[in-house]
Amino acid sequence: MDTHEFISRIHWLGHDGFRISADQTVYIDPYEIEGGPTADVILVTHPHFDHCSAADIAKVQGPDTIIVTEQEAAGQLTGDVRIVAPGDDLVIGDIRIRALPAYNLDKDFHPQAKGWLGFNLELDGVRVYHAGDTDFIPEMEDIQTDIALLPVSGTYVMTAAEAVRAALAIDPQMAIPMHFGAIVGSASDADQFSADLAGKVDVTILEKVP
Repeated sequence: MDTHEFISRIHWLGHDGFRISADQTVYIDPYEIEGGPTADVILVTHPHFDHCSAADIAKVQGPDTIIVTEQEAAGQLTGDVRIVAPGDDLVIGDIRIRALPAYNLDKDFHPQAKGWLGFNLELDGVRVYHAGDTDFIPEMEDIQTDIALLPVSGTYVMTAAEAVRAALAIDPQMAIPMHFGAIVGSASDADQFSADLAGKVDVTILEKVP
């Protein structure tokens, strides 16, 4: 499927949360959501409350939902929970998932030693990278993906300027800013990210859906 056509299947739930509506329904870090279609797969990047929200996960979790996360977050969740570490690969139905590292370089909110996660997943022939809560880390130089979901707020994660450097290193067909508009960061961070990448990497700023 064409990458730009696939964008219509990516729904921003606010903060770092997304729903991808493909042959299987995938949620990533749902937080403060009203509900939605039942998930086939839920990806959880790390145990912080705004990423691993058991109450929000329960709103879209069904008896056959598979949750993929790291060990610490897994302890907060119930159901079919698959524990992965950076570098692990798994296939669920038609979805290929690679767990990738996500960590801070110059702050202590997300230590590398924790083994917290980003995800690069392939579905319907399109690769989508969700960076998780991270700075611009060296491992991003090796990521090959079509769509990159990148945090832009600063404070706990990359600033918009640092996210621009990450996008240029990854060189996706499309970049989508996240981690703004809740807790920290504002629309101006997303706008700055988009403006600084003009003519270099296509950017889509998604509107939050309920």
